[in-house]
Amino acid sequence: MTTINPAKITKVLPESIAAEIGFEAGDAIVAINGVKPRDLIDYQFLCADEILELEVLDTTGKTHHIEIEKDDDDDLGLEFATALFDGLIQCNNRCPFCFIDQQPPGKRSSLYFKDDDYRLSFLYGSYLTLTNLPEKEWQRIEQMRLSPLYVSVHATEPEVRIRLLKNHRAGQILQQLKWFQERRLQIHAQVVVCPGINDGEHLERTLRDLTSFHRGEIPAVASIAVVPVGLTRFRPQDDELIPVTREKAQEVISQVKLLSQEFRQKLGTNVAWLADEWFLIAGEELPSEAEYGEYPQIDNGVGSIRLFIKQFTSMAQELLPPKISTQRKLTWVVGNAVEQAFQPLVKQLNVVAGLTVNMRALCSDYWGQNISVTGLLTGHDLLFHLKGQDLGEGILLPSVMLKHGELIFLDDMTVEEVSRQLNISIFPVAGVEDLINTCCQ
Repeated sequence: MTTINPAKITKVLPESIAAEIGFEAGDAIVAINGVKPRDLIDYQFLCADEILELEVLDTTGKTHHIEIEKDDDDDLGLEFATALFDGLIQCNNRCPFCFIDQQPPGKRSSLYFKDDDYRLSFLYGSYLTLTNLPEKEWQRIEQMRLSPLYVSVHATEPEVRIRLLKNHRAGQILQQLKWFQERRLQIHAQVVVCPGINDGEHLERTLRDLTSFHRGEIPAVASIAVVPVGLTRFRPQDDELIPVTREKAQEVISQVKLLSQEFRQKLGTNVAWLADEWFLIAGEELPSEAEYGEYPQIDNGVGSIRLFIKQFTSMAQELLPPKISTQRKLTWVVGNAVEQAFQPLVKQLNVVAGLTVNMRALCSDYWGQNISVTGLLTGHDLLFHLKGQDLGEGILLPSVMLKHGELIFLDDMTVEEVSRQLNISIFPVAGVEDLINTCCQ
């Protein structure tokens, strides 16, 4: 039986109900109305009541019983150390393209933990395979209407999906999609294309099968992201994977574009979208902004470059001043995959009198990738490419390179370490507004 730990509080929001009561970071919630919450989903569901009886453990280990009366939609104003209070559902697939298996040894333990947890999928949009779900969790998904979930499908043909996931339960994917359809629940699907395994006719079959579930008022398959497999130099040498070449990327783009046109004519939407990486690898222009619709797969890199450019263009008009009082010279570090697309943004920044921004578009020596997305650059890569260079007074560092909520790169180096070795200030920037404000402060 899984142990449910008290939900440890890391932050109490100012002027919240919890702040008024006197909650402090380090306190922990044991139970709400007599129920021990398993995760944030339980916590949010239980806190929807107007009258709450909380069992709380303070930092000294003393238990308190607190009664709260509030409106049903009022939030208590608490943040927790983790979204799960009973431990992750682990993954027992052995996908050869799994990024966790393509890392070097000796880094922080959390980098090697494989989860396949529907709760993280519901809360944060992380992908799961559905192969590791016990029956009771399927029941909970249905009872609590946990939708949409984000599912790594990769292939709908049972033998192909079993080959990819190395799990005999992987062949049940079509029956599982029917389960969602019958209960009017939704998924967003992901297909990681591995050349020679699930491309070509297999990819067409997968997209047609998935699109057959895009029917009705609540389509079971809301959207599909087609993503190229990413390989690093640390991957097992005995795997069967081959990298995506420029020619393969061009082939997949043509194939998916043709199918998407057909789907759009029949259903009024593309249903399937290509990740930005395909166009970068192929050396082709990104689709227009209009083709992405409502950006349903933005966190999977589908339209993220176009959306960033759109937001920048909009905010630049409002936020960029004609000049700044003190001259600044900064270096904006990005993955070389976006170099061409972001050149016009650098030009716009440099129109500001007194501001000089140089973009350094890097590949990842650490992972051994010639074309790198920004989020995979590491502290090692910054040192490898930038040491001894004139970087101005500081580096503009996209926060997607860092562990969520912490100043740590994927290779376990800290921002402070890199800053010290480069002898320069590093300014983590989260999004367009932060980027512009940091440049012009």
